[in-house]
Amino acid sequence: MMQHKELSHPLSSEDIQAALEGCQAILKGHFKLTSGLHSDTYIQCSRVLEKPWLTNKLAAEAVARLPKEHEVDLVAAPAVGGIIFGFAVASALNKDFVFSERTAGIMEFRRSFVVPEGAKVLVCEDVVTTGGSVCELIELVKAANAKVEAVVAMVDRGKQPDFGCAYHPLLTIETPSWPPEDCAMCLSNLEITTPGSRELAKSTAKS
Repeated sequence: MMQHKELSHPLSSEDIQAALEGCQAILKGHFKLTSGLHSDTYIQCSRVLEKPWLTNKLAAEAVARLPKEHEVDLVAAPAVGGIIFGFAVASALNKDFVFSERTAGIMEFRRSFVVPEGAKVLVCEDVVTTGGSVCELIELVKAANAKVEAVVAMVDRGKQPDFGCAYHPLLTIETPSWPPEDCAMCLSNLEITTPGSRELAKSTAKS
């Protein structure tokens, strides 16, 4: 397992990938994603967040990589995955932090969080696939008459979402995915895991 002293700034993509693999945040197998698609790779960033020293190092690296022209007044993240990484980034920047969450399926700011009008906001996420949660948060920031300065993420799954602003993922990993009917692993009746679920689902491939 990679120790504190083995990971120092600046970090290369190889350093970051090795750190994630070392804490089993990059998993190989047969997975059903939240989107309903199937994949042979799953990014479980909660394994990174188990280790505050690693989370803080990655957050500091994200801040170090921000172009100098980016000005940040506030850091925001969508619940749940982005909260801890976003807080770590805000701590590295010494800025305030807020997060959005869903109520009845609608993304909103709760808990008396306020995005000041005119604030320059840095949006943080742990893993970006389609970027749906980030886009919803961006709309909340715009609705508050504030500006999204940039988006940072721990890992991008290679889908290249367009957020309409600068986007700075620490690591990009190409992770192919397929509809269930096109999944070769289903056709081979390989056991499928639904990440985040306590139950292990079985393949629904046709017999």
